[in-house]
Amino acid sequence: MMKVISTNKAPQAIGPYSQAIRVDGFLFLSGQIPLDPETGEVVEKDIRLQTGQVLKNIQGILEEEDYLLTNIVKTTIFIKDMNDFPVINEEYSQFMQGHNPARSTVEVSRLPKDVMIEIEAIAKK
Repeated sequence: MMKVISTNKAPQAIGPYSQAIRVDGFLFLSGQIPLDPETGEVVEKDIRLQTGQVLKNIQGILEEEDYLLTNIVKTTIFIKDMNDFPVINEEYSQFMQGHNPARSTVEVSRLPKDVMIEIEAIAKK
């Protein structure tokens, strides 16, 4: 059975998609960008702050369905500048607290709302 996930712990979808879909113990999170869930505004244009906000948004969606960070099995990171990779890695590592899911990171030419980073995730219970 498929369940559409919607929570105010993360920004509302800015298009025709869901924050996440749960099916057969998997939680598929749509790409999260650094929007503040309370204001709907992009956080300051600083890669450290934007990465932190994206990860908080992911955590909010996980919590809505009683998933933990350790349930994440795969993430995909989209960044505008590969030169930001060391800072992103540092923030990601601190946030994941030793949990190292499979991951891909790609540099892209543009992201929604001209943010610097977007991360999608798959979790499994």
